Amino acid sequence: MNLIFLGNWWHDLRFEEQVFWTIAVIFTILFVLQLVTSIMGIDIDSDFEIDVNADFDGSIDSDGHFDIDPGFTLFSVRSIIAFFTFFGWVGVITLSGGMDIKLAILVSFISGLIALVFVAFVLYQLVKLAEVGNVEIEDVLGKYGKVYLPIPANREGIGYVTVDIGNKIMELRSVTDGERLETGTIIYIFKILEDNILLVGKIKDKE
Repeated sequence: MNLIFLGNWWHDLRFEEQVFWTIAVIFTILFVLQLVTSIMGIDIDSDFEIDVNADFDGSIDSDGHFDIDPGFTLFSVRSIIAFFTFFGWVGVITLSGGMDIKLAILVSFISGLIALVFVAFVLYQLVKLAEVGNVEIEDVLGKYGKVYLPIPANREGIGYVTVDIGNKIMELRSVTDGERLETGTIIYIFKILEDNILLVGKIKDKE
């Protein structure tokens, strides 16, 4: 009986409502799975990152130029799931309330975008807190680590590495003087630069 009811309910929905419901349900399930994996200590972001960076924690210099810190990663698994989760549910709510489809899409997109930026900003702040923690940044000097977010070549941008110090995994901003370092590359930490940014390189660069 319930299956028949659900079938009739789904059939009575307009196509655009079916699309929003599909997006909402799928990404809500992904959101719950993501929450469960986080509780279990599994970081799905480490396996998938979109190499697009931006930062809203910048500063304006004397020329009126806004400096962007590439340490802020706008697109990640968490932020993308947040975007589509909000996009889907806001679409469902607005269409069920009788809103025009074009306006519903616009409102849903803006809501999803706000969720994406908010989640990305929260993650960025958590990473900055992890950099401080109870471990001194100098403790990572001369240690080995692994690239978490790709590091552009020749100091052309900032990536992230993870370092295990005293049973604590730290995610730290890093640059390199050599070639681009991809996610998963084992690196050696040569130097600590300004703003606690690490200068790293492949193990062979140490030899």
